[in-house]
Amino acid sequence: MSVTVQRAPDTSVRATAAPIAPQDPPGRRPGRSRARTRTRREYLLFALFAFPNLALIVVFAYWPVLGNAALSLTRWDMIAPSPTFVGLDNYSTLLSDPSFLRVLRITAVWVVTVVGVSLAGGLALALLFASGTRGRSAVSALAFSPHILSGAAVAAIWLFLFDPNYGLSRILFGALGADSPHWTTSSSWALPALIIVGVWKGVGFVAIVYLAAILALPRDVMEAARLDGASRWQIFRHITLPLLSPTTFFLAVTQVIGAFQSFDLIAMMTGGGPAGATTTLSWFVYNEGFRQFKAGSAAAGAMIMFVLLMVVTVLQMRFVERKVHYR
Repeated sequence: MSVTVQRAPDTSVRATAAPIAPQDPPGRRPGRSRARTRTRREYLLFALFAFPNLALIVVFAYWPVLGNAALSLTRWDMIAPSPTFVGLDNYSTLLSDPSFLRVLRITAVWVVTVVGVSLAGGLALALLFASGTRGRSAVSALAFSPHILSGAAVAAIWLFLFDPNYGLSRILFGALGADSPHWTTSSSWALPALIIVGVWKGVGFVAIVYLAAILALPRDVMEAARLDGASRWQIFRHITLPLLSPTTFFLAVTQVIGAFQSFDLIAMMTGGGPAGATTTLSWFVYNEGFRQFKAGSAAAGAMIMFVLLMVVTVLQMRFVERKVHYR
């Protein structure tokens, strides 16, 4: 008997040879080149979007500052073909001049008083508006309206009110049996008059900003303090004021810068007088440059104001911000 052996069919699966991926060069990690390319594209995209804004800042902010710094080292009457280089003579002349030191004192009084009274008055108005009194929207709009008026319009209104012969000042002082002061023509009353108008114009803006911050305060913290027996003054001192510190810091910085740059009220109401009683640093720069035609001296005054603003802002950022409580 013969046995037939049948061969089983070959069911093995042949592996298909996969293509071999190209190897990165020795010493080079895979994917690093792609990451670098992506990073370059992101930087290029950022540069394309940021370049227009940076160019505008450089052309209209930094370049004028550099040009003014160069002009402050010269003497020029705006008529001669070119300025004459004098080095630091303009600075030494200004800082040794008693009249310029008086300008610095007047500027300090103006800035500190206007900013301090505006912050305190604005906070008081904001607390009043936030107390839920009737007509809050209308009253807050009236308080804010002086801020949106031009300085010329505000000055014209207050010149009429301060008029000692026909204005509201005559009526009020007459009711008290006294004569109205000569607000804008007296060296003793001119600066207080400007401070009154400056506070009236700026306190509404401060109040509206404070009001928005007060309405955004967490009410649960206030209610918890009341349940614990805290008085209104304790809640205001230990809770409200610390929570409002970021807003106070923002307003302090912006109001100081605005007070240093105040010009329109002085130009319309007093013109820096009488006898220089209202000549702040901004008015001094204008008077030196466009009335006395001393471009170098005016540029030096502007650089001194720039340095003072930088110093004040840095001090605020360094010391005042430490007491700011961000939620």
